[in-house]
Amino acid sequence: MNKYLASFLLILMSGCSTVVPVTVKFPDAPDVIKIKCPQLKTLNEEAKLSDIAKTVTENYTTYYECAVRNDAWIKWYETQKTIFEKLNK
Repeated sequence: MNKYLASFLLILMSGCSTVVPVTVKFPDAPDVIKIKCPQLKTLNEEAKLSDIAKTVTENYTTYYECAVRNDAWIKWYETQKTIFEKLNK
């Protein structure tokens, strides 16, 4: 009985010694980045000049905040990809 147990353990151990090379690839960035930016404000036809100036200022602020978030995401992605590639050489 011990011979069978020893043979069984030998078979199990030899099966574990097989090494399969695994290569991991960093995922590609999506074509369209899904960072949601808020809708820009619009004005009606009877808007005052002060309302126009306020809306333009808010829209510029909204646009550039979203642009900064997108740029930060792209920089983060490129940094993570560089780190990944250095670790997996």
